[in-house]
Amino acid sequence: MKTCDALFIWLTGMSGSGKTTLSRAVEQMLTDIDLKVLVIDGDDVRKKYKKKLGFSRDDVMKNNLGIANICVEYKNLFDVVIVSVISPYEEARVAVRTKLGANFRLIYIKTDLESLKERDPKGLYSSADNGLITDLVGYSDSNPYEVPKKSDFSINTGGGSFIEQSKTEMYQFIIDSLSKTKKRK
Repeated sequence: MKTCDALFIWLTGMSGSGKTTLSRAVEQMLTDIDLKVLVIDGDDVRKKYKKKLGFSRDDVMKNNLGIANICVEYKNLFDVVIVSVISPYEEARVAVRTKLGANFRLIYIKTDLESLKERDPKGLYSSADNGLITDLVGYSDSNPYEVPKKSDFSINTGGGSFIEQSKTEMYQFIIDSLSKTKKRK
């Protein structure tokens, strides 16, 4: 199915909340029904900058707006663009929403701290607990995660196995959003 402009699904949440896992699972579900889908992972984009970006407010803003620019470049090539990025600041999310317009949907991936520390796929929380990382987004006092004031959808991935129910919820939200924006032809 071809669209004029992609539907942009922007996943925000703490590191380890399941953004990338959900993105990849839902990508497969959407391609199974012949939608063209692009997944953009914030970590992958961050690695491509010539000058290494840190996690200061300015660097996070630069990374988020850079990802929004990538979305604009691909808007006519895909039906759905899914972005998985921490995107911790309300200011950045508002700027991205403004840039991407009416086809932007913000999904907040909410997870309790205990689940994040238990999963810890990158070892970030244990590194922060051991003093090796002092600015972990949402975990250190110096670098907060601002819970979205207005998300279009929220998925709680806390607790045990979350992927089956969460991917179904996200998939259905995307299908509903596509039909509301009349993007499917």
